[in-house]
Formats: sequence, structure tokens, C-alpha cells
Amino acid sequence: MLRYDLVPDSTGVILHGLGELELEVAVMRLMRDFQIELEIGAPNVAYRETIAKVKEQDYTHKKPTGPSGQYARVRIRFEPLPAGGGYIFENVATNAAVPAEYMPGVVKGLDHAKESGVVAGFPMIDFKATLIDGAHHPVDSSVIAFDVAARACFREAIPQAGPKLLEPMMKVEVVTPLDYLGDVIGDLNSRRGQTLGMDSLDDAHAVSAMVPLSNLFGYVNALRSMTGGRAQHTMRFDHYEQVRGHWPPDDSPAL
Repeated sequence: MLRYDLVPDSTGVILHGLGELELEVAVMRLMRDFQIELEIGAPNVAYRETIAKVKEQDYTHKKPTGPSGQYARVRIRFEPLPAGGGYIFENVATNAAVPAEYMPGVVKGLDHAKESGVVAGFPMIDFKATLIDGAHHPVDSSVIAFDVAARACFREAIPQAGPKLLEPMMKVEVVTPLDYLGDVIGDLNSRRGQTLGMDSLDDAHAVSAMVPLSNLFGYVNALRSMTGGRAQHTMRFDHYEQVRGHWPPDDSPAL
């Protein structure tokens, strides 16, 4: 599904789509149907980050400023979730430790912090944050102070929780004449693809494989050239998986 974001402090627009072909069609329509002149950059991959270990962190934000200072203490446990688990926040701290009026600060701080992971700055997924304990001051505590404390707690804990980079994996299905089957499979393997299976059809073969999105840029033209335009393919997002080997890949657009 296509969507776009405006780039802050510039006239740029980031167009999001499910694959290179969808983006190419959208760009062609903008240029042809709406007569818009575009300067187009290379597509980027929507990487994600997560953690592999449980880490409990205690952080105190204390800053004397003006007539009243800033004070907030949080103790948060970060733990990995299974793939597809998303993000979960849970509060088990007592109201005496962190009063309900300050909870929006903790929630907002973690929500903001998780949008920029520690490996390469990509959003974090598949982890749980549990507020275990904390402390407040009758004068110096505020929602803002707990927001700052939660963000800082996150930044101290995540590097020690086994952070790892995840890449989107696409399920690719190719239907090709038998004459090109070897070339198609070899090309998928060269793109770090894992063949899932093959089926024989009447006059062709169907190949399914799991391939990192970062290695699929230009695949439409490559497959057309490889098979003389006689093969067809589909691809869809399947899941996120830990990046293996060198990152970013040498043959992918710079991020």
C-alpha cells in the first residue's frame, strides 16, 4: 500500500511501497499523468531492530533548575518477544513509586525512544518494556521528568540487551520455462535467497524462495533479461529476520 511522508526542513517526499515495481509505477504515473518533474533517489530498505537478551535498568533523572528541579527515577525491564510480537509496555510499579499522573511521561518517553534503535537508528520491534519500580519527588517530579528518565533508561539498557538488526524477507515466486530454471535458481541464490520448493506445471516450473528485500532491487529487469521476458514473478513481504553477514550489502543502495 502506497503512502508518503514529507521530509522535515526540505521539499523532499519519501514514497513508501511494497516493492520496487509498485514504486516505479507510482513514479511513472506522477510524471506522465500529472506532468510532475521528479528527482528520484535510490530506494531504501525498511530495516528494523530488536533485542536478544533480557536487561533490567535503573535510571534516575535529577537536575536542579530554577525554583524547582527535575526528578524522576524508573526501573525498567526490557525483554525480547517472538517474531511478530511487536511492542508491549506493561506497568507493575506501585502508584506510590510512580503515580498515575506521571505515567504518560514514561509511556511517551519509551514510545519516542523505540523509534530509533542503537544499531543503526531504525525502529525497534518485538520487545517488551516493563516498568518495575521508580520514585518521585513531591515538588520536582513532572511528566516531562519521567519522559526524560524513560528515554535515558532505554538508551542505557538496549546496548546491553543484545541489539540486532532485522531485514525484511520477501517470499518470491517465479514461474519460468524449464530452459531457464537453472539460471533463475542460480540468480536467486546469488541474492542470498533460500529456495523453499519447486513445482512442475504443464510447460513450466514454479520456484518459491525467501529473499532479502535489499537484494531484490532491479530484479524485475534482471528476470526479464534472463528469460527473454518469458518468466513471471510475484513477491510479498513475509517476515523480518536478523541480517547475516556484511551490512549494508555491497550491492544494495546506500542508506
